[in-house]
Amino acid sequence: MAQKMTDEEWRAFVSDGTRTGKLSTVRADGSPHVAPIWFLLEGDDLVFNTGKDTVKGRNLARDGRIALCVDDDRPPFDFVVLQGRARISEDLGELRHWAARIAARYMGEERAEEFGARNGVPGELLVRVTVDKVLAQKSVAD
Repeated sequence: MAQKMTDEEWRAFVSDGTRTGKLSTVRADGSPHVAPIWFLLEGDDLVFNTGKDTVKGRNLARDGRIALCVDDDRPPFDFVVLQGRARISEDLGELRHWAARIAARYMGEERAEEFGARNGVPGELLVRVTVDKVLAQKSVAD
């Protein structure tokens, strides 16, 4: 039987290894758009970057509401869904810093600066989302 994760458990779960998040944003017509992302959890904030002209970038500029699902697809199956509202920055210094930190998680420290330089450029957005709702379940199939 599924069990609710504690605050400490869900934070550790979403930060473990290289799990990607499935980000849902709101299209102009109200329908959802879902895309995988790399991200970090910093305190109560999700932090990620995306292109300003991508579907998710345009959606976030218009309507900052998001949901992010992170899951483990192996039995007994765990998942966390986070909701909040995005704040967008185009500050290049901040963007490059966070792009490198995110890259360190997913590509390793040895490639962090390379990805920071690639993704910390004009046309990219730094997105911070304060998490205001959490649904976190572990052992769904038990």
